[in-house]
Amino acid sequence: MATSTMGGKAATSTPMTAEEKKVIFASSLGTVFEWYDFYLYGSLAAIIAKQFFSGLDAGSAFIFALLAFAAGFIVRPFGAIFFGRLGDMIGRKYTFLVTILIMGLSTFIVGILPSYASIGVAAPVILIGLRLLQGLALGGEYGGAATYVAEHAPHGKRGAYTSWIQTTATLGLFLSLMVILGTRTLIGEQAFAEWGWRVPFIVSIALLAISVWIRLSMNESPAFKKMKEEGKTSKAPLTESFGQWKNLKIVILALIGLTAGQAVVWYTGQFYALFFLTQALKVDGATANIMIAISLLIGTPFFIVFGTLSDKIGRKPIIMAGCLLAALTYFPLFKALTEAANPDLAAAQAKNKVVVTADPAECSFQFNPTGTAKFTSSCDIAKQVLAASSVSYDNEVAAAGTPATIKIGETVIASYTSRGIAADEAKKKDGEFKKSVADTLKAAGYPAKADPAKMNKPLIIGILVILVILVTMVYGPIAAMLVEMFPTRIRYTSMSLPYHIGNGWFGGLLPTTAFAIVAQTGNMYNGLWYPIIIAGATFVIGMLFVRETKDVDIYAQD
Repeated sequence: MATSTMGGKAATSTPMTAEEKKVIFASSLGTVFEWYDFYLYGSLAAIIAKQFFSGLDAGSAFIFALLAFAAGFIVRPFGAIFFGRLGDMIGRKYTFLVTILIMGLSTFIVGILPSYASIGVAAPVILIGLRLLQGLALGGEYGGAATYVAEHAPHGKRGAYTSWIQTTATLGLFLSLMVILGTRTLIGEQAFAEWGWRVPFIVSIALLAISVWIRLSMNESPAFKKMKEEGKTSKAPLTESFGQWKNLKIVILALIGLTAGQAVVWYTGQFYALFFLTQALKVDGATANIMIAISLLIGTPFFIVFGTLSDKIGRKPIIMAGCLLAALTYFPLFKALTEAANPDLAAAQAKNKVVVTADPAECSFQFNPTGTAKFTSSCDIAKQVLAASSVSYDNEVAAAGTPATIKIGETVIASYTSRGIAADEAKKKDGEFKKSVADTLKAAGYPAKADPAKMNKPLIIGILVILVILVTMVYGPIAAMLVEMFPTRIRYTSMSLPYHIGNGWFGGLLPTTAFAIVAQTGNMYNGLWYPIIIAGATFVIGMLFVRETKDVDIYAQD
């Protein structure tokens, strides 16, 4: 087999061998399980916020839970460096085993971890520690899987072979949604919120056992094995990868000209779409999860389509087209999603606009991750009430010292300041103010939640499928392209870092950053500027500076 996979272009017409099928299946299945573990947390962020951050108010708890989710992404580049170095020095196979053990055990422990009500502040501290371990493991996982499969693939088929790895993140998310929905259906919403949410985490121990068994039966990659036999493995992969400009400049280009844009398109199309449906459009969680799952089922085969197509026309045109289309279509797609999922909200926004008029000196940034800030000014109180109700609003400047007001249609409601007044009086004013805003919003046609009877579900699924297809365009060919950009001796390290900075930082922080932008500006669509700007920048930089790689002979690079 080593001869057929390392034999250059002659291997293009060779059918896939049984060993190659096993490599793809084993790598993909193990990675599906890893992504399943990782995304359980994201899918259950709202419930986990209540379980582990119950000492905070609801809004701050949700943002804090999102940040804990993001913590796993922040450390991914460090996992890429650590495990990438191991993978380039001792081999792909053994690094695989370590990453999946860390990931699986961390996930299982989340399932049995006592809540905030049981052990207090230790609960969120331990939870975030487990998220960090998961992020480190995932940082070493993807580069290993992509490198392992690519180094087994015949020349001319790397896009097709590695595109199976690209389906694993989506399939892992899909699997997590299915287990969550199945558990919810069996035990009911109340029991699920109390204890049933733990079941998907606990059953992952079975997935871990299967993954470890599969990976123990795998052989080392032929390219690495050949290089090791010849004594050409790198003694210092970190220095070679990042200490030499000839390689570092490719790492930087891979980040800003490929993975940053790919990452924001991926997270917008799958995670932000789910958060937008449930948080901004107030679609119930079960319905939103089902529609996302259906769109993933329809869209996932396109990973293989675009991966295979990239072997014929190149990786770069497909990835760049995906970034450009995303930047151009996100605003109309998400506005159409609003009209399809919550037409009453869309109608109310068009008919009765909400305007906050306030002295800018009174307004602070509404992002409060620690939950310790106390909003006391009339501006902050007004914006906080509207943000909690998922109401988009415009901002207008008032004269200095003027109390903030909320205008809903033609009705104006004066806000208040809680600074310097007794706690009982502040509580009374807060209740009166919130009731007044809620009653006026209701009278103006703003719904408390999306009406299932008015949802255009086929159209919602159609929009979600388009978002997933954009994901498959940028993600399907990316593994093959990253592998082809770097030499074998430092490939695991070099490709892992830009991938995980792109996906861990630019992508993983997208939900938190986008919601912070929305809270600050008042417009529920403004969070989309984050992925649009980054995808647009990646398109420009990628088109100008990134070279096509599909014809590179990766086995000649040692």
